[in-house]
Amino acid sequence: MNGILIIAHAPLASAFLQCVQHVFPDHPAGMAALDVLPSMPPEETLAQASLLLKQLDTPQTLVLTDIFGATPCNVAQQLADGVATKLVTGMNLPMLLRAVSYRNESLDVLVARALAGASQGVMQVAVTAPQNQIRRENDQDPDHHQQ
Repeated sequence: MNGILIIAHAPLASAFLQCVQHVFPDHPAGMAALDVLPSMPPEETLAQASLLLKQLDTPQTLVLTDIFGATPCNVAQQLADGVATKLVTGMNLPMLLRAVSYRNESLDVLVARALAGASQGVMQVAVTAPQNQIRRENDQDPDHHQQ
């Protein structure tokens, strides 16, 4: 089973891990979170992240960070070797939950599933229920509101 290491600005990493524990109360071991504090030097962040990665003790690990180019991502780039450890940034909760759900897949498939979860989890939601929306003249399907 793949490990998952979350590195994000404080308190996001811990909050994301708590969300996983809420959705999957019996989630398996092999997950860790590192909250990066504003006062924490990058070298200390890297040391803590390396320690957490070793403590996960999984053959492969997906590292998730919040923002590309920020300290959590820059530190994670030093950890990820592209083979046993892969990095995905721009983490959101749908991405994380998808990753947890498919931890038994290969690391490459896990990355693809996480990315799909992230993009599929972002959508505009109608202000009114579809069945209450007014039909537009150019709608092709007269039953567009029915499921």
